[in-house]
Amino acid sequence: MAFDKKLLEIVACPICKGKLELDDNKQQLICRFDGVAYPIDDGIPVLLENRAQPLETESQGE
Repeated sequence: MAFDKKLLEIVACPICKGKLELDDNKQQLICRFDGVAYPIDDGIPVLLENRAQPLETESQGE
């Protein structure tokens, strides 16, 4: 089941209450302000602070 992109207009980061971005490739919602990503399970965003994963920095491996 795919994530309904219309939900991006109403969902917010549970930590800072800011906007979230969709990462379609990894099926997760990203909060750039807090540097965390929330999983999307079967099309449903899991917006629980204890399920947030730190964002991987693109400079890893340099």
